[in-house]
Amino acid sequence: MMETIKIRFLSIALLLSASSVYAMDWPSLSETLVSNFGWNDGGTPVLGVSFAGTGSVQAADDGEILFAQDSSNTASQLPEPLGTWIAVDHGDIISIYSRLDDRQSKELFNALPKSISKNTEIGISGRSGWTRFNGFHFSLFDRKDRRWVNPAMIMTPLPDTRSPLIRGLFLENSDGQLIDASQGRIAQGRYSIAVDVIDTLTSPSDTVLAPYRIVCILNGSEVGELTFETYSARDGVLMVYRNGLVPVSHVYAHDPFYEIGETFFTRGQITLEIIAYDISGFTQSAVYRFTVE
Repeated sequence: MMETIKIRFLSIALLLSASSVYAMDWPSLSETLVSNFGWNDGGTPVLGVSFAGTGSVQAADDGEILFAQDSSNTASQLPEPLGTWIAVDHGDIISIYSRLDDRQSKELFNALPKSISKNTEIGISGRSGWTRFNGFHFSLFDRKDRRWVNPAMIMTPLPDTRSPLIRGLFLENSDGQLIDASQGRIAQGRYSIAVDVIDTLTSPSDTVLAPYRIVCILNGSEVGELTFETYSARDGVLMVYRNGLVPVSHVYAHDPFYEIGETFFTRGQITLEIIAYDISGFTQSAVYRFTVE
């Protein structure tokens, strides 16, 4: 399993520039991590990493200022949920820092040169845009392949000592009803497989996060794999990798669960194993056994 994770990491690394892969730093190490890439936020995926706090925000790498937006700039037609934000061009990758403090960040924007160095202060955490807390949102966009990239894949890993936690397995029937797999019996038919999986970093009281990868094994054969590596735009539809690219609506329909596949259950005894991975390589598995009638 670890070899699979390494191969996936390398496949992404080869698509990005070497300087981006090996030189990027987190834009803040003093803020509190609130949500991460792939988290199910009320039925939609989080496409970056959100931090809470009031501190400084630094450039993740050397680059050029691509665009800066504050409340007085009405030229941009881009969505207001970003609030006050700034984008830095690193080649194929663009880093975006949003929901910043409007007044203080605007002053910084006006003083920044076109070309900046890694760790240059480019903004101040704030509460602009669509947010419920003071902080900022950080995301990476691969403009060559038009996809959002999980920052945790190409940046120094955050401290992590805990495995993911599998809290439940649910089966959705053709009527849209969610059935708790632990009840022991279901009717024969086609079901979507939804799992409740979370991750924390160093303590059970840490912020609840999304895992990195979830695999489902039915009677010894893999029937579902969901990875939180990239989200791609295809004809205006956001896609995620689940046994191939599928619309995110197929995965995030049930908050806070993730739908990782579907299958037809025939009569008999069923064993379903769920394996969850985090970005640091920690794993957790859970086995569910039930009867199909």
